[in-house]
Amino acid sequence: MADDGIFLRNTWYVAAWNHELIDGKMVARTILERPIVLYRGSSGKVVALDDRCCHRAAPLSMGRIEGDDIRCMYHGMKFAADGKCIQIPGQDTIPAKLGVRSYPVVERYNLIFIWTGDPEKADPKLILDYPPLEDPRWRGLPGYMHYKANWLLIVDNLSDFAHLAFVHTNTLGGSEEYAYKTKPVAIEKLDDGFRVERWHMAAEPPPYHKKVIPNKTDKIDRRNIGRMIVPGIFTLDTTFAPAGQGVEKGVQVPGTRSYRNAQFMTPETRSTTHFFWNYLHDFDIDNPNIALSLRHSLEEGFNEDKDIIEAQQRVFDADPDYQLLAIGADAPLTYFRWLFARKLEAEKSTARAA
Repeated sequence: MADDGIFLRNTWYVAAWNHELIDGKMVARTILERPIVLYRGSSGKVVALDDRCCHRAAPLSMGRIEGDDIRCMYHGMKFAADGKCIQIPGQDTIPAKLGVRSYPVVERYNLIFIWTGDPEKADPKLILDYPPLEDPRWRGLPGYMHYKANWLLIVDNLSDFAHLAFVHTNTLGGSEEYAYKTKPVAIEKLDDGFRVERWHMAAEPPPYHKKVIPNKTDKIDRRNIGRMIVPGIFTLDTTFAPAGQGVEKGVQVPGTRSYRNAQFMTPETRSTTHFFWNYLHDFDIDNPNIALSLRHSLEEGFNEDKDIIEAQQRVFDADPDYQLLAIGADAPLTYFRWLFARKLEAEKSTARAA
């Protein structure tokens, strides 16, 4: 399917959590408006193929895994992990053109990354380096949500810390005060996205933090460092420290608690998105209830976002030409959209030249 040049393809996207492929399960997932089937072969290799048989377009996800191969259960044609047709029941000669597209995949951080662009450019070194996702000193539970909205609306939301005060007053934010009293310490415009640091001093702990720190109601100094990376990866490093003890000056304050948050937005279509995430903590990691509580809290908060973002999408569906006006807090998301458009145009220019 043509994508009208709206997706950046020469980059890695998350296609699935690896636990989705256990016990011989296949995942049928549309990614950048392409139907794809993912499975783990008997060798342990993860395979990603177009999810449509080249013969009569039956979904291969309705087929059967055989070793590292997959058999279409309409007419029995079998395809190797590289997409080539290697068997046609009742026919000895297999035309060379028979096959389906295969996609480079990399398994890292318990995630399956996929590359839908030029396979010769699929360098695993380009995958985000975020050590907490595989560091045993951090613990979390992976999550997935599906948004009926364009992925850039989710990027906008995550780029905007001010919305914490109003959308998440009783969950992730803590109070409307956050919007009035906090300002970014620094906004760094980078070649692959941006970095924003924001402090909230002598603040009430947000509800999700109180749930996992029993009997702690004292004021805290709160720091958020957000990184948004093209095409749609967000990391958030959060620190809560007892207020007034100098954590902002680099003092090691007893009782400090830290979280690490990684979120991956993969376009399903131009108006729907796969959203993968993990919220990690570095304290009491042997207590499974903390990770469970944090995931429940994040799901609650994300659903608050989801209601607004999907409503935005409905507005744009009804009036695609509706013009938005910016305010000061939009600087990071405005830069990100500009940078994304620039990279998209560079990719299209390279494709036209080729």
